[in-house]
Amino acid sequence: MILLVFGEHLSRNTLLPALAPRVDGSSSVVAVKAFALLQAIDQKLCKALGCFNRSVSDFSAWKITSATLSPESAREGLKSAANQSMLQVEIQNRLAVPVLLPNLEVSLTDAEEAEVKLIQFEPQEWLPNTWQAAHPDFSKLGAPAGEIIQVELPIVLPPNAAGYRVHVLYPQ
Repeated sequence: MILLVFGEHLSRNTLLPALAPRVDGSSSVVAVKAFALLQAIDQKLCKALGCFNRSVSDFSAWKITSATLSPESAREGLKSAANQSMLQVEIQNRLAVPVLLPNLEVSLTDAEEAEVKLIQFEPQEWLPNTWQAAHPDFSKLGAPAGEIIQVELPIVLPPNAAGYRVHVLYPQ
């Protein structure tokens, strides 16, 4: 039993994220409750033995719940040569542990689905200022479990843009 406890403690930074259930309702209630118990035991071990908490970068943790690209102002769009638009994105950390924030990548395509422009936003660029102020160590700690972030990003569209895709990615 002691070996099991120390084994969990030594491998906790890889074990906890691997066992973390999804908090968006797609995991079973039993898995969520079992993980909550594991986290409670882990916290007691951390108080007794000390821990180094390290956030993980897990692509599968992120879910883009909505993405909408719309003209910033239809009336101003006719007067302006630049095709200014607003990208609204809602993204959620679905894991029950903090996860490092990814880059957002916007791929603009033409009518034949060929990529015409690729735009990447680092977390400091796409996270709302109010969110950054509320989470000053976000670059180290990541987004809390279940966190839903809504953001609006201005984008200048090329004249031949007909579609878009929004992805999350971690830089190499």
